[in-house]
Amino acid sequence: MKSTTTVGTEHSALAKSTNLPISTKHCVEISHCLRYKTVSYAKKFLQEVVNIERAVPFRRFTRNVGHKAGMASGRFPSKAAREFLRVISSAEANAQVKGLNASALTIIKLVANRAPTPRTGGRQRYSTHRTHLEVVLAERKVKTQRDTLTKKTKPAAAQPTKAPKSKIA
Repeated sequence: MKSTTTVGTEHSALAKSTNLPISTKHCVEISHCLRYKTVSYAKKFLQEVVNIERAVPFRRFTRNVGHKAGMASGRFPSKAAREFLRVISSAEANAQVKGLNASALTIIKLVANRAPTPRTGGRQRYSTHRTHLEVVLAERKVKTQRDTLTKKTKPAAAQPTKAPKSKIA
């Protein structure tokens, strides 16, 4: 299955990273937490996760995960957060090369997929689990005061009056 984003490519930037040796479950939870957020918020959040100052809330993969302060179950997936930070920074650099406003970027697509597990080592041994990451950033439209003043509201449509029924005797 080929996944492509073709709608509005002139106002978006893409970055992909494949075969990363990080947990797919951690990546899914980070993706759920950062999707549709601004790039500045995402970078600050991920840096706090790497420094083990803020936990990522786990909503799907919650089995045997302890509670953290201010949330239900959560963890500090610092290895996955470092990779997310690298990929989001790369997408932000791609957006700047395209000429997009770096302060108005929003994450519109953040996907973590499981990659193939390589067969390495000796007899019946597997390597670490792998993950593919894909990030798409888009420029959000900044509302100005002029836009809010020129927007007119439509008056309520007049309801037609019902003619009284005539009684036929």
